[in-house]
Amino acid sequence: MHKPMPPLNALHAFEAAARHLSLTKAAQELHVTAGALSHQIRGLEELLGVKLFERHVRSIALTPAGKLLFPGLQTGFVHIRDAVSGLSNASQERVLVISTSPGFTSKWLALRLYRFTSVYPEIDVRVSSSISNANFTTDGVDVAIRNLPIDAAANSALVIEKLIEVSLVPVCSPKLVEMHGPLERPEALKGVPLIHDDTLADGAEKSTWADWFKAAGVDGVDVSRGLRFNGADHALDAAGEGAGVLLARDVLAYDDLRTGRLVIPVEFALRSGRAYHFVCPKSRREHPHVQAFRTWVKQEVATLDWRQVNRAGRLVPKPARP
Repeated sequence: MHKPMPPLNALHAFEAAARHLSLTKAAQELHVTAGALSHQIRGLEELLGVKLFERHVRSIALTPAGKLLFPGLQTGFVHIRDAVSGLSNASQERVLVISTSPGFTSKWLALRLYRFTSVYPEIDVRVSSSISNANFTTDGVDVAIRNLPIDAAANSALVIEKLIEVSLVPVCSPKLVEMHGPLERPEALKGVPLIHDDTLADGAEKSTWADWFKAAGVDGVDVSRGLRFNGADHALDAAGEGAGVLLARDVLAYDDLRTGRLVIPVEFALRSGRAYHFVCPKSRREHPHVQAFRTWVKQEVATLDWRQVNRAGRLVPKPARP
């Protein structure tokens, strides 16, 4: 004999809390109080006869039973969202919503999207840029390009495919090299202004100029000085104007390097251990618009020609990774 089906609101409350591992964030998403959400979850635990969360003073964690229940519910709510979205009118069916970070949008994706829309004029592309990862369940996003660990963990509800690995390289304008003379060795950067992209230090990469100089074997550099930006695109723009040398994600600097607006003064790359990935819900991977974008973005990455990258006036290949 089957047990009665738990209330959908209680299941939704558990799914949101398990996804965020935070009652506060889950309550904000569902527009209820944290107390009401907690009450729904406790009622679900009583109905199921199992404990779903370990509750600590400032955090919660899934129990083995919670870990068993969560993947199926997460997938189920993605299907519910898709079913509701399927009722949209024909004009909405033409829309593809792409989620990326502001820096990736500005310095890579926006420069190429016209090629996608020219091949697929029937698709209306909308780009949603945000520092935090979009929620496929609640934000109406179809696909995303995300900066994740190279060996990103599998997700039962998502397709995650690596596109291109990211290294961190020093970049500057050619006129800065002319002003300060050849900057071919790491220690030469001790005497030039530094630019900081704080998204490297604040994000999961946790890589800074201090890490680059340490890896290069250079001591005694005051890395507390210099311009700071909370966006990779603004930091790259400043470097292009000659404001200093920036430690940049090579993928985001690619077009400025290819055109000669920026150069790599010192050929020493710091591996970040991260890569840009294509991500979409598994329930959406067969959708024609999603398949079209997946194929296109992989082709665009494959055509990147690092031989065109300009290093201090001559063409060199992308620094090799061991």
